[in-house]
Amino acid sequence: MSKRPASKPASDKRQGDLPAIAILGIGQMGLVSASVLAAAERPTGKNRPSEPVPAPTHDIIIWGHNQEEAGELAQTRKSARLPGFRLPDSVRVSFKDSEALSRAALIVSAIPVQYSREAWNRMRKHVPKDASVLSVSKGIENDTLLRPTQVIADVLEDDQDSRPRSLGVLSGPTIASELARFLPATMIAASDDAEFAKSVQRLFSTSWLRVYTNPDLLGVEIAGATKNIIAIAAGVLDGLKVGYNAKSALLARGLAEIARLGAAMGASPETFFGIAGVGDLATSCFSPEGRNRTCGEALGRGEKLDAFLKRTPSVVEGVATTRSVMDLSRKYKVEMPITAAVHAVLFEKVDPIEAIGRLMSRELKGERVG
Repeated sequence: MSKRPASKPASDKRQGDLPAIAILGIGQMGLVSASVLAAAERPTGKNRPSEPVPAPTHDIIIWGHNQEEAGELAQTRKSARLPGFRLPDSVRVSFKDSEALSRAALIVSAIPVQYSREAWNRMRKHVPKDASVLSVSKGIENDTLLRPTQVIADVLEDDQDSRPRSLGVLSGPTIASELARFLPATMIAASDDAEFAKSVQRLFSTSWLRVYTNPDLLGVEIAGATKNIIAIAAGVLDGLKVGYNAKSALLARGLAEIARLGAAMGASPETFFGIAGVGDLATSCFSPEGRNRTCGEALGRGEKLDAFLKRTPSVVEGVATTRSVMDLSRKYKVEMPITAAVHAVLFEKVDPIEAIGRLMSRELKGERVG
C-alpha cells in the first residue's frame, strides 16, 4: 500500500497565497501596527516547544513613500523614528504602490492626516474594491475639516454599484515607544460597521494589547484629534514649571471643551469619558515621550515653533489640527478657550504666560462639563 505524500507544514504556506494586510506609512504608528499584527500571529507562550507553530494568516506588508528610508528599514529592520524598535522578520517592506496594495484585504492608514489626501490620491488606482480601511492617524484636515476616515472615503469615492467599503479607526492611549516594548495597553476599534470593528479587535488583540469596540466612529476620531491640542497646552505648563495643580485643571477643563465639541457634532458624550477620550488625553498630557506635549514644553521654555518643528523627526499633528478645531468651534458655535489659547501661542505670537493669564482672568462661572 503506497503512502500518501506528507502534507506541507502549515507554516510553510507561501506569503503570496495569504490575504495581505497593507500598512501605509513607516512612521511610529505604522511601525508599531506592523509589530502588533505580527505579534498577534505568533504563539502567546502557552504552546510547548513540541507543539506546531500556528500558521500565519496574513501576509503583512508595510509601505513607505521614500525608497531610501524603506530600503534601509528592509535591510536593518530598524528605524531612527523609533529607537530600540526592531521590525519583525515576517513583515515585508515595500515602496511600490501596486506591490503593497494589490492583494490587500485590509489597509491600515498610518499617514499623518495633513498628508493623507495626497498619498491616497497617488495610490487609489491600486486599492482593491473589496479592501477594508483602518485609520490609526489622529487629526482633522485643514480647510475641509474632515476626519481621517472621511478623507479616505472622499478620495476613494467608490462606485454606486459596489459594496460599501468598511472603514474604521483604531485609537486610544498608545505612546508608540511603549507599544514597541510590548508594555500593557488598551485601544478602541470604532466603526459604523460593527462586524468590521470586531474583526479589527480580533486582529490586533495580543497578550499585552486589549482592544475594545465602540460604534461611535465620529466621537473616537474627534477625541483622538482634539486631545493633541490639550497635550500641547500641558507641555507649555511643564515648560513654564507652573505645577501639577494647573496641569490637572487643564486636563479636566480640556476634556470638558472636547466633549462639548463632540456633542455638538453628534458624537456620544460617553466616548469622551472612556479609553479613546480621557484615557488618551491623560497619556498625551503626562507622558514625557508624547510629541505634542514635548512641543508645548519647548514653547513654554521659550523655543520658537518653527525651530522645534525643524529639529523634530516626527509630525506634530496637534499643531495643524489646532487650526482645524478652531474652525470647527466657530462652525458649531462651541466655546473652546484652551484651544483658542493654544492657537494664540502657535499662530498669533502670544507669549505663553500671557495666554495663561487670559484663561485665568475669564469671567467667573459655575463648572459645566459637556
